[in-house]
Amino acid sequence: MKTANIFLTKDKIIKIGDFGISKALDKTTMAATAMIGTPYYLSPEMVEGKSYSTKADIWALGVILYQLCALKLPFDANSLPVLALKILKGSFPPIPAQYSKDLKSLILQMLQVDQKKRPSIDAILLKPIISKYLSK
Repeated sequence: MKTANIFLTKDKIIKIGDFGISKALDKTTMAATAMIGTPYYLSPEMVEGKSYSTKADIWALGVILYQLCALKLPFDANSLPVLALKILKGSFPPIPAQYSKDLKSLILQMLQVDQKKRPSIDAILLKPIISKYLSK
């Protein structure tokens, strides 16, 4: 997931897609494989080549939410090794002051280096800061 894959329809419905995905189809097996694109949204466990779960998506959503607030990526570098170190360290510039304490807290929770400490999608959707928008 990345901001370039989030679309807003004319009816203000948010959709997620990926026009840049690379697929290889074999007619005999009809199997599709995808290549990882932008590394800025990779979770620490993915950077380390460890097994990962849906919590990697929570990380990517945290990067997207940070980017929407700060208008920049939380983890940025001129090389892949430096980017990987920044992601593994989990240190990023503060979220701009105009945002609420609740929103800042949510982003910090989503960008926890330890995937076990990241909230589930259900926990995120139940947060008052998010749930008030779901009823509209």
